Amino acid sequence: MTRSSGPPGKQNMTGNTMFRRLPCIKVDGEKTKSDLHEVIEEVPLALFVNGRHAMTAMMSPVQLEDFVTGYLFTEQIIKGVDEIESIKIDKNRMSVITKNLFKVLGPKKTILSGCGGSTSFIDTEKLPKIHSDYSISTADIWTMGKAVLNSELHITTGGIHIVALLDRQKVISVSEDIGRHNALDRVIGYALRYKIDLSRTYVIVSGRISSEMVRKCLIANIPIIVSRGATTTLAVETAEKTGLTVVGFARSSKMVIYTHTERIEGAVPAPQ
Repeated sequence: MTRSSGPPGKQNMTGNTMFRRLPCIKVDGEKTKSDLHEVIEEVPLALFVNGRHAMTAMMSPVQLEDFVTGYLFTEQIIKGVDEIESIKIDKNRMSVITKNLFKVLGPKKTILSGCGGSTSFIDTEKLPKIHSDYSISTADIWTMGKAVLNSELHITTGGIHIVALLDRQKVISVSEDIGRHNALDRVIGYALRYKIDLSRTYVIVSGRISSEMVRKCLIANIPIIVSRGATTTLAVETAEKTGLTVVGFARSSKMVIYTHTERIEGAVPAPQ
């Protein structure tokens, strides 16, 4: 089963819409048998804005209104949810009408990177800067990381990324997707729709922190990103210049804090 977002502070469980049981041959040592195995869904979804094709994403087919809202915002096509007139989702097509029908869709990315990408380019002068005194503790990271990254869907299929948006009191939204960038767009879109102050939140992700994940956090003004996995050099360099706190390898009682350590309480190193 997969988790989806209800009203702020509540989490609901949905059915198995994110995977199908497919026929296979299972091998265990010298034993073989015909069986079924849970395989994660991957579908193409085309996004149209004011009748113009914006992009086609390969993604998990859930929480699509959150995804559309977050994607349009982090790609700087809209500045806020109030610019959206309507969102219509029909099978493999997502259609958005904005209040400005003559909105020009142009490439505004300052970073090109991510899964399958071969090019990385960044101009940090064109990126927003994080100015926030928001902080969390090492205990918050360990406790909440263990809670939100414990996914039944990942255990079942082995093929999903998880992104959680949190504050110091609660889990705000959790998204699971074949792509961690899609999942991050979903929790950002959820926060925009429910008018949550993203400057007082942080995200925990299951996968690698790339420069594209950093860019999305900067656009949304999320001051802290935490992963139980690795990060990249470009992500760290970008975060250092723009005020974002990056934490990697947050597992068990360990973590690696790369940038702006002042936001992580209890992380002052002992004198040498």
